Amino acid sequence: MSITIKLAAPVTEGDQQLTEITLRRPTVQEVRAIKALPYKLDKNEDVFLDTEVSAKYIAVCAGVPPSTVNQLDLADFNTLSWRVTSFFLNAGSKPPTP
Repeated sequence: MSITIKLAAPVTEGDQQLTEITLRRPTVQEVRAIKALPYKLDKNEDVFLDTEVSAKYIAVCAGVPPSTVNQLDLADFNTLSWRVTSFFLNAGSKPPTP
């Protein structure tokens, strides 16, 4: 599963200008390597972003270096962070029926 996000402000990666970023669902191995989820729950069980962890997932799931993530417009970073979080909050597939 992947999601393509059109960027409000282009960023550069090497000599390329990116106008969109495609995020793929992270693997369990990648989650274990990052050792954190991109969100936290408060005492009322409301979800809020962990921006440092979100930035790591954006880089891994988009296949871009952290320096590209650092160039993102704040609105684009917010959108991408919530999209990454949605991979964790929504089931990837339905369980098989017996």
